[in-house]
Amino acid sequence: MEFRYGLDDRPPPLEWLFLGLQWFAVAVPSIIILGKIICTVGPAGACDPLIYLQKMFFVAALFMLIQIFLGHGLPLIVGPSTVILIGILSSPGAQPAALHTAILLGGLVLFVMAWTGLFGKIRRLFTRRVVAVVLLLIAFTLTPTIIRLITGSGGVPRSNVLFAFVLCLSMIVLHRFLGGIWRSTLILSATVAGSLAWHVLGLGSAGAGSAGSGALFGLFFTGITTAFSFDPGLMAAFLICFVALAINDIGSIESMNAFAGDGDKGGRLRRGIAVTGLANLAAGFLGIIGQVNYSLSPGVVASSRCLSRFALVPAALLMLAVAFSPASIAVMEAVPSVVVGSAMLYILCAQMAAGVMVLMEDERGAGFNGGLVVGIPLLVAVVVAFLPGEVVSTFPALIRPVAGNSFVMGVLAVLCLEHILFRQAPSTTKGAGEAP
Repeated sequence: MEFRYGLDDRPPPLEWLFLGLQWFAVAVPSIIILGKIICTVGPAGACDPLIYLQKMFFVAALFMLIQIFLGHGLPLIVGPSTVILIGILSSPGAQPAALHTAILLGGLVLFVMAWTGLFGKIRRLFTRRVVAVVLLLIAFTLTPTIIRLITGSGGVPRSNVLFAFVLCLSMIVLHRFLGGIWRSTLILSATVAGSLAWHVLGLGSAGAGSAGSGALFGLFFTGITTAFSFDPGLMAAFLICFVALAINDIGSIESMNAFAGDGDKGGRLRRGIAVTGLANLAAGFLGIIGQVNYSLSPGVVASSRCLSRFALVPAALLMLAVAFSPASIAVMEAVPSVVVGSAMLYILCAQMAAGVMVLMEDERGAGFNGGLVVGIPLLVAVVVAFLPGEVVSTFPALIRPVAGNSFVMGVLAVLCLEHILFRQAPSTTKGAGEAP
């Protein structure tokens, strides 16, 4: 895939700013949505939504900057982990102190395992075909989330679906005919235009922000009194969550390594997961949900044709500023979820294209067995993604974070098929960063 800007290139100032704003627009929804879920239905309960969101923005921004310059050095968004969310929601009787301790210790274990080089050995499992399936899995497993975003925006669901279809189709058409900075920042432009159109057409309410008319500036660390308590059973369950989180992190880093095309230069995987461990340690200390490198990021890179890691710097700095501005959080919560869902749908179209391109570069992808290695994990992920919540809740608590996570189950399925059931001779199996 050809990029307008390489990994270490610095775009011109104006385009750099717009690309940063685009990354910011992609990073914000998950923080807002997961923060609201934790504060409303999570067992952590009774938390102040505004303070919680401020802390989430702060940790995500800080460790995004650390990842860019000291960690993996790749254009990957850092944000709250849905795997850890599953672990929290699967522990309704757990005390907040025990949850915070489990997240903190899980991050510490992740850091130690990365620093000792364990994940560097695991990297060889991620062949080019596995990376291609991971890219496709991201699009398939996020489909239920996008459906909920589009249909849960207030107003008439049929109008929401039509609005999302028109907005996403418009983005695809514009991607075909635009070039340069306009194509690179299409996601940002569509988010702004879509939000304005939604309000002008009066299709539904955007939803009231939890911050209301918050103060322009406000501190979140005043009077932090996070308590800690070790619960062996809860810790065992969360170690399973962190195994799933590590698989997610490896998939995200390796999929972006495939774009970089230079292998695991400088030990990106080891450094990246080590910083993720520190991010979770900090999250546990501050009493918020754990963090992960977002697997959605390759779709943004593919759609904007910008691989530069420096494009994320404005996004991280803006998120850092938002962490100290309650009023800014209130404004961002006013963006309709149908617009967010439409933008994500467009990103996943690019993600699918990137996955197919990587798969076509693998000469072993042809044939019936190759088709099974690709098709079965996608089908497994789709089935798990659409399982009713009441079915997932019947799974044993210890395996629920893994068995109930469609992305992780898909990754485990492709690893088993690639390296066990349809394993080929070592001489024909090449790493994701090697030439096919």
